[in-house]
Amino acid sequence: MARGGINKAVVQKARTTLLARGEYPSIDAVRVELGNTGSKTTIHRYLKELEAADSGRGAVPLALSEQLTNLVNQLADQLQEEAQAVVAGERELLERERIDYQQRIRQAESRIQQLEGQTALDAERFQATDHELQQLRELRQQAEVENARLQQANRDLEDRLKDRDAQIHSLEEKHRHARNTLEHYRQASKEQREQEQRRHESQAQQLQLEIRQLQQTLIIKQDELTQLNRDNARLLTEARQLHRDQQAKQRLLDQKAQALEALQSQFSASEAVKLVLQQRNQNLQSELDSLSQAKVRQGTSRQSHRAQRATAAVDKATPPAKKQT
Repeated sequence: MARGGINKAVVQKARTTLLARGEYPSIDAVRVELGNTGSKTTIHRYLKELEAADSGRGAVPLALSEQLTNLVNQLADQLQEEAQAVVAGERELLERERIDYQQRIRQAESRIQQLEGQTALDAERFQATDHELQQLRELRQQAEVENARLQQANRDLEDRLKDRDAQIHSLEEKHRHARNTLEHYRQASKEQREQEQRRHESQAQQLQLEIRQLQQTLIIKQDELTQLNRDNARLLTEARQLHRDQQAKQRLLDQKAQALEALQSQFSASEAVKLVLQQRNQNLQSELDSLSQAKVRQGTSRQSHRAQRATAAVDKATPPAKKQT
């Protein structure tokens, strides 16, 4: 792909300029003419297209020397491109080898570090093993001392065992005497057990008789208990009936109590209304008394005015009396 500013027209202009100066329009010459810009591959492709176009228009054939020169220049350009490709490949190969070599170096360094760590660990293990060996030596010495002590203790135990055998022989003699004594004791115990067994059988017979009497008494008590259970069931039924009656009476009493409370509430409300009415009656009575008094005062005032007017009229109508000589 062409770089910015490089196209076929620009390459054609540079080629024409070189041809006008009498120079061969090689890839490098065209690139220099373009100011060292553009890809050589792109320039080479455009030059081929321009040469093909010139050949198609029936251009005047060049001289053999010029054709050879052009061919040599093209071959040189092609060889240069191939050389650059080979160099690029070699560089890429060298770069891969360098990266591989560096990776191997890092792996070797890592392996060296691992080996150093393993060596340090082996040294620590060797020290631990040496310490354990020293401890085992000390334990061996302690075991030898303990073995000597145990051998001495074994000899002491053998002596004690001999003494114990003598004691066992003496105990066997005592055991024979004790066994004979035990036989006499067993015989006496057997006779005593037989006597106790006979006495026990007599007591057992007496107890069986008492048990039969107690069983008969128990049968009688069971009959009485059955009768008591029946009476208890009857009393329980009566008690349940009484309880139901009591509950019914209690519900009736609760209803009456609620009705009484309602009546008391109504009575209280009536009393309150009565008090309010009495208060209003008193207020109305007071107002009526006030009105009556005002009416009486008003009537008295009117009568007084009427009397005064009547007196004045009489005075006006009566002539004055003559004076006596």
